[in-house]
This record gives sequence, structure tokens and C-alpha cells, in this order.
Amino acid sequence: MDPHHRTPSTFQPLGALLQCLRFYSRLPVPVLPGEGDPHRLPDFRVVPRMIGPAGLIIGLVPAAVLVLFDRLGLAPLATAFLTLGASMLATGAFHEDGIADMADGFGGGATAARRLEIMTDSRIGTFGGVALVVSTGLRAALLAALLGLVGVWATAAAILAFNAWSRAVGLMPLALLKPAKPDGKSAAVGEPTRQTLGIALALAGAIAGGLLLMAGFPVRRIALSLFVGLAIALIINAWSQKMIGGQTGDVAGGITLLAEMAGLIILSLQ
Repeated sequence: MDPHHRTPSTFQPLGALLQCLRFYSRLPVPVLPGEGDPHRLPDFRVVPRMIGPAGLIIGLVPAAVLVLFDRLGLAPLATAFLTLGASMLATGAFHEDGIADMADGFGGGATAARRLEIMTDSRIGTFGGVALVVSTGLRAALLAALLGLVGVWATAAAILAFNAWSRAVGLMPLALLKPAKPDGKSAAVGEPTRQTLGIALALAGAIAGGLLLMAGFPVRRIALSLFVGLAIALIINAWSQKMIGGQTGDVAGGITLLAEMAGLIILSLQ
């Protein structure tokens, strides 16, 4: 059945949280009594309201790895790369796949149809490879820099904060643009309502802002690090509309990583 014509699911916070964790990660997630098929696609019109808390839970994996190897005395850059490796294992490199496909499609196609075809191809091209190298290397360098600037606990707080915030920001293309592929996954899960987007951003913003404030980051720096993610999402939204006539899940994944990188850059400025 077309998800755009279904009756929206009743919002149940715990059930929505578990569905977000299953969709965005490979973490073991229990099945609630009476929940039905745990592997069904979530109804994104309501479920992503809990994407901030889900991102926080997913972020516990890389944050724990960061603290562990820092306490063991490993060099900051090596610790940062292992932290990112743990994050990719926890998510199945979900967002890395998105930014690579988006880079390949936007960079390698001459028409909207060709760009979508490239983005569907499982192979990684030159633009996608470069995007992966740059995004992974930059995040590792930023985490290593933060370890030196603010210490391990504040850096762990930043990881948790942007795991929550960047995923909420990644909803913006899904909520504000029409699916570019009628048979794509972003079309199958449905469009988040404006209310869902607002709740998701507010909850994730409160989580991220609270964590960064407790970690000792200046209020203005915190506000800017969150705002820049929203600005990037709006820019990529406009670019995606021009390049492929809408959005795909890859665009949402690409925005998620870009928002995370931008936030870490702002926090790392001296």
C-alpha cells in the first residue's frame, strides 16, 4: 500500500525508539510484546520523533570506544579512527553509504535520471571514494583535535550530541522534498510530517545542547554548531531538488554526516 495514503501510525514513544534503532543501526534491539514484525519499514510520518534519543543510544558505542582507548593511552588520532570504526560497525556504515552515493550521483551524472541511476548502483566511483576519504579523515582529525583541546569526556559528549542532532537534521530532505524515486526507500517509509520534523529537531536539539552545555562548551559555540547543520541541510535540499528533482535516502544520509562534520568543526575552532 502507498505509505502516503495509509492512516498514520499511533505514536508510541518506546515503540518508535526501538524502530528508529533498528532502522538506523545494527544494534540488538528487543521486540516488544504485540509489536508484530520487527523488521517492517517504520512509518516515518510519526516514528522519527524519537530519532534524537535513538541517535544518543547509537552514539554510546563510539563514545565508549573513545574513552576506552584514550584511557589506555593510545594516540589521539588512532583513538579517533577506532572510534569512527566502532560507529560504522554500529550503523553498518549507513550514512557513509549515503554520502558516497550522493557524491557519485551529483558529481558524475549529466541528467537527473543518470544521477539517480548512479546513486542506485552499489559500486563506488571516484567522487564517492573521495567523499568517504575526506569525511572519515576530517572527522578523525576533528575528534583528535577535540581530545587535545577539551579532553576525553567533553569529546565523548560531542560525539553523543551530534549522533542525536545530525540524524534529526537528516530528516529535513525527507520532510521538505518529494521523493525523487517513487519506488525508493525514502518513498516507502513515508514523509515525516512537519509536526514530526519539529518534534524531532526540538528533542534532538535539547539533547545535544544539554550535553554540550554540561561538557563546558560556550553557549554561543553550541548554538552555532547546531545552527550550521540546519543551514547545510537547507543548502543540500536546494541542490538536491536541482540535481535529481527531490530527495533520496542517500541525500538524507549525506546531510547527516555533513551536519556532524560541521558541528565538530565549530566546536574545534580556537
